[in-house]
Amino acid sequence: MARFPATAAVAAAGLIGGYATARFSGRRELGGAVLAAAGTTAAVRWHRRAGTPAAAGLTVLYLAAFGGSHPLAKKIGAWPAVLTVTGVVAAASALATGE
Repeated sequence: MARFPATAAVAAAGLIGGYATARFSGRRELGGAVLAAAGTTAAVRWHRRAGTPAAAGLTVLYLAAFGGSHPLAKKIGAWPAVLTVTGVVAAASALATGE
């Protein structure tokens, strides 16, 4: 049986996939659904792998990355902003969970 992907990849898929879905579909709520589904999955996995405090901190970081990508996009562009915040979240996730 195949292993589920590392939590860092799930979080990255939520941030990148959420943005891409919203941008290319023209429907922000669809992007939000992707962001929420991946964020929920990641939060459950963070909790299992690293405990409640780490899961709470990573969830806050995930949400802050989403929010922070908007003003950052005005300075460096949308895709660079999304990729930058995704890298931060993925790195923090990998460090916290060992995945």
